[in-house]
This record gives sequence, structure tokens and C-alpha cells, in this order.
Amino acid sequence: MTSNELNKAVFEKDGGCLLKCRVQPRSSRNALTGIYGEAVKIALTAPPVDGKANKALLKFLSGFFKLAPSSLHVTAGESSRNKTVFIPMPKEAVINRFCGKTGS
Repeated sequence: MTSNELNKAVFEKDGGCLLKCRVQPRSSRNALTGIYGEAVKIALTAPPVDGKANKALLKFLSGFFKLAPSSLHVTAGESSRNKTVFIPMPKEAVINRFCGKTGS
């Protein structure tokens, strides 16, 4: 993933940013798999039933960004594969983390 691709998937929001995600439920593993259109594609082992995929997505992203799971939330697309997640980090820090850069 490049920072140019990620600029289309990450948006500034008061107190953090919004991340557009494309979720692939019932995958064989939890992983970032790339870019899908203007969203970050994330494979999850959880099924898309009773909010399990949403919970798995928040758990995966909280581990990836080293944040408490309760600090992230799905703001749009709760019953869709296309979701928007609020992350309480600056846009630049989110993009740097996806690109493998560490920040201070």
C-alpha cells in the first residue's frame, strides 16, 4: 500500500480520522490484504453474523494500531462489507502505520 492509495481511504475527523474498509469475512486468516477501490481490504475469520465481523474488525485494527478496542467504532456500514471506522489517531500516523513506518 502506498501513501497515495491510503490518502483516498483515510479522512481527517475531529479527534482522529475515519478509515474506509472493505471486509472479507470467513477468511482463513485475519490480515490486511491491500487496497480495494478507495478502501483498505481486510480479511477476517469471523462470519458476518450478529456483529461478529464488526467486533473482529475492531479487535484486529486495535491490535494493529496498538489502541484499546473500545476507542475505535464503526461509524457506517455495520451490516455491509464496506465500513467506515473511527480511529483516534492523526491521519498521518495512520498512513505511516499502514506503510510500515514507525512514528514517535
